[in-house]
Amino acid sequence: MAHFFSNYDKLPAIAVGHAQDAWTGWEDIAKTIGTHGGPDKSKVVALECYTGLYDEEIITELESRLGVTFFRTTDYMRSESEIDRLVFPDVTDDEIFGYITRLTLLDFFDPEKLSAFQYKLNGAEGAMYIYGPGATLIAPNADLLVYFDMPRWEGQLRQRRNEVDNLGVNNSSLKASLQYKRAFFVDWRVCDKHKRTLMHHWDYVVDTTQANNPKMVSGKALNNALEQVVSRPFRVVPFFDPGPWGGQWMKKYCDLDPSQINYAWCFDCVPEENSMLLQFGDVLFETPAINLVFTQSKKLLGRAVEARFGGEFPIRFDFLDTIEGGNLSLQVHPTNEYIHEHFGMAYTQDESYYMLDTEPDACVYLGLNNNVDSEEMIKALKDANKGDGGFDAEKYVGKYPVKKHDHVLIPAGTIHCSGKNSMVLEISATPYIFTFKLWDWGRMGLDGKPRPINIGHGKKVINWDVTPEVVERELINAIKPISQGEGWREERTGLHETEFIETRRHWFTGKVHHHTNGSVNVLNLVEGREVIVESPNNTFEPYIVHYAETFIVPEHVGEYTIRPYGESEEKECATLKAFVRFNA
Repeated sequence: MAHFFSNYDKLPAIAVGHAQDAWTGWEDIAKTIGTHGGPDKSKVVALECYTGLYDEEIITELESRLGVTFFRTTDYMRSESEIDRLVFPDVTDDEIFGYITRLTLLDFFDPEKLSAFQYKLNGAEGAMYIYGPGATLIAPNADLLVYFDMPRWEGQLRQRRNEVDNLGVNNSSLKASLQYKRAFFVDWRVCDKHKRTLMHHWDYVVDTTQANNPKMVSGKALNNALEQVVSRPFRVVPFFDPGPWGGQWMKKYCDLDPSQINYAWCFDCVPEENSMLLQFGDVLFETPAINLVFTQSKKLLGRAVEARFGGEFPIRFDFLDTIEGGNLSLQVHPTNEYIHEHFGMAYTQDESYYMLDTEPDACVYLGLNNNVDSEEMIKALKDANKGDGGFDAEKYVGKYPVKKHDHVLIPAGTIHCSGKNSMVLEISATPYIFTFKLWDWGRMGLDGKPRPINIGHGKKVINWDVTPEVVERELINAIKPISQGEGWREERTGLHETEFIETRRHWFTGKVHHHTNGSVNVLNLVEGREVIVESPNNTFEPYIVHYAETFIVPEHVGEYTIRPYGESEEKECATLKAFVRFNA
């Protein structure tokens, strides 16, 4: 048997421009900015920032080269105690959950301090540089706008290392999970809302993901690049993370560091979190993938999907690896009504498990057994989580064997978890932190502490009517043949009728014709080494996809084809495609 090698691309780049469109290193960046606002020029330069940057490093690098001292927006914000009180209704005292904020970035500023600065600004001579989140609020008529950007995932890594603060406060020593919660419910929302008002007229954008290797492109070049992206298939940059139940499959198939304890998650299509690599000649510029949604939502999502979801990408693909690992936590997701009322989200985390690979003993826990007493079960969960013995999951929860290519549907309110020895491609709606854990099998998190349990929320949303009859009829392999042709066949595999995502699986040895039909398409190559995606009208360059890679086809693309390629020619391949169902 030939030695296996991974062909999974961990750093997919999208060619969009030329090297002359980009600047690298602080020296070139400072020189370019300085030509617009040197110390002898009467210019106001707004250095607008996302939250979570290495502010001191950026300021030190630029101030010394520009020969000026920056005004910092944080000096004009409310006091830390005022900001803490301001955000508390949204942050709450819950360890995990908060409420999607309705605050704006302007709410963080002290009106009197702002007024005083405006007076100073009007009488200033020479160049003035204002740095930080809200620079354009302090200097709304700035002569030059430079935006310092960064994807959320990099921000989370910095939070875990206690390197950055939340918006407007000095709290880098705060527990990382609490920093993340505050960023998720407040900081990122506030900064994203403000960023969207700037994107059509920013002059330069700086990629700060690699602190020692910054890159800058003109705002026009970036916006042109984003417009190019929605005319072709593309991938976002996946990221991988360990977990207490994590497995070993992704190490092999995604070519990851074998010395790591495990890999539990891979987010390979969550634009709110992922980044994109835009290639300007030999310069790789990293930008938050959500910027594409903000600037090109209609072409990316489709008119009807944009009308329904606005500036959000509604479909999520990610991996859950329990091969040689453990069970996921036993959990449940809130209903639409509950998530809207309690957390301010417009829709919930309906989901499904597609079994990309399994070992012979793989299983899922799904729904309830017959005649379960709800009060008895909730009491048993509470007792188990207090340490009064374990929880006998199989007494209450259905347990079903699964095999490779099975598809398990999980409507909101359904108790579920994947068992050990499964490689799950999770296909779901985008809200991704609203998981109410009910039982974590008595284990600790990677930090050696128990992970938070949410029985209080969970018991209010469990659908007690999901019995074995419902599971077997509606939730496991509810597969329906759709059509077939020479060298291909199409099946509907889900999702459940209560969910808005539709999934179609194509098995093929020849060319398959697809059409976006009004909705962005998200696909994964679930069988086969590689395929090629092509335009019948040559409107985009042929695009090669490898096993287990998730890729996005913008609605604007319209017609496209997929066929086996390279090592997979004359062999059967399969893709799983998700799109928004309009009659849900």
